[in-house]
Amino acid sequence: MSVKNIANATQVAKLAGVSRSAVSRTFTPGASVSAATRERVLKAAKELNYHVNHLARGLSHERSRPVCILGADLKAPYQASLLNAITKRLQEVGRAVMVINSFGDQESSEAAIRQTLNYRASATIVLSGTPPASLIETCLQAGQHVILVNREGQFEGPDHITVNVQSSIIKAHQLMSEAGCQNFAVVSSTIQSPSLVKRENVFIQATKDSGQACELRRDGPTSYETGAKSARQLLSRETPIDAVFCVTDLIACGFMDVARHEFGLRIPEDLCILGFDNIEQAGWYGYQLTTFSQPLSEIADAISELLESALDNHRKAETRAFDAPLTWRNSIRHRKSTHS
Repeated sequence: MSVKNIANATQVAKLAGVSRSAVSRTFTPGASVSAATRERVLKAAKELNYHVNHLARGLSHERSRPVCILGADLKAPYQASLLNAITKRLQEVGRAVMVINSFGDQESSEAAIRQTLNYRASATIVLSGTPPASLIETCLQAGQHVILVNREGQFEGPDHITVNVQSSIIKAHQLMSEAGCQNFAVVSSTIQSPSLVKRENVFIQATKDSGQACELRRDGPTSYETGAKSARQLLSRETPIDAVFCVTDLIACGFMDVARHEFGLRIPEDLCILGFDNIEQAGWYGYQLTTFSQPLSEIADAISELLESALDNHRKAETRAFDAPLTWRNSIRHRKSTHS
């Protein structure tokens, strides 16, 4: 079967027996065109394999311009889930999406960013993690609308979407203390993104305020392998820890597997573990990890709303903040009985 050549609007108009402007109105939402004309144009367009060039239209119509999503390590469970939620929502409201994975070398990432500027992307959404600050600065200097996810405090000017962790993490620490935990550790990542550092600091401060010690380990990037490596370090000591806060669920899964299969520890009887993100794996039978739930749908909705409100040139940058509620499963034992 041969593939038809892509036609232009003039050819569609000729075949349908209408003006060029009638073709344009047919494919413009809300434009005035009779039912009979619309039917003839659509029939001709289908026969000629005609599709509207929304990219060209985007030069004058803000909503038709593509939206760029800039992220790193997009194969990781949380990043993949966040990307899925955002792209699904933007497609529902008719926005085209371009995705740039900045996990490779910076030169190729910068070239990709310049390409989005050449295509006049209407906005760049920067996901939490490690997209370098230089890429964000490139977008800002070009006058582009920028939305930062969990990167509060890095830049002034962009819209921010943040997740409040203070009260939730303090409450989780309290529950672990009430369960009898005494020797705490935080297992984090060498990536040290703003969101991860914030989680570290809040939990460590909570243990300090309670007069308890807490060790911080960063044995690698945000990965399963890092959790496994940290577990071998912390659990091989003469006096091992009995409570761990892993700043992501992926790290927690690696820690739990080593604790169980290499050290024979029972979770939560011997060791309590807390995660963050509530990725799909956290709820699997083999983990049943108590963790904090990232509000992915709410974040995606907020991004869509910020993109729409940005059409007002006089608006000020906004910060949308969401809570991360604790999802209680079986990796933290219940509090000790207070009966004598």
